[in-house]
Amino acid sequence: MTTNGRRVVVTGLGCVSPVGNSVSESWASVLAGRSGIDFITRFDASQFACRFAGEVRGLDLSPHISVKEARTMDSFIHYGIMAAAEAVADAGLPTGEALAEEVAERIGCVIGSGIGGLPMIE
Repeated sequence: MTTNGRRVVVTGLGCVSPVGNSVSESWASVLAGRSGIDFITRFDASQFACRFAGEVRGLDLSPHISVKEARTMDSFIHYGIMAAAEAVADAGLPTGEALAEEVAERIGCVIGSGIGGLPMIE
């Protein structure tokens, strides 16, 4: 592996998960041994052998996504936007125009998602 002399530093974290809608909520749930698995509520799962899943619940999109915008996106996009916004705030980075002018070319965001977009595909 070669390097160009640059270092990568994690300066902010964000998390949206079945055990919490922020890093602090998720970590507190993990430490308390709480599971995010419960009965499926997003659709009628009564005809399926498995009726349990880890669902994100109670996520308030309004600080970053309008209701109109939210309707055009799958849920996994909502989760990514909200987690990224938390990570930017956690890092203390500027936002909006200040971000574009100051550090936009020197920052990045890594997002992990197991699977997403199936409702839009269907």
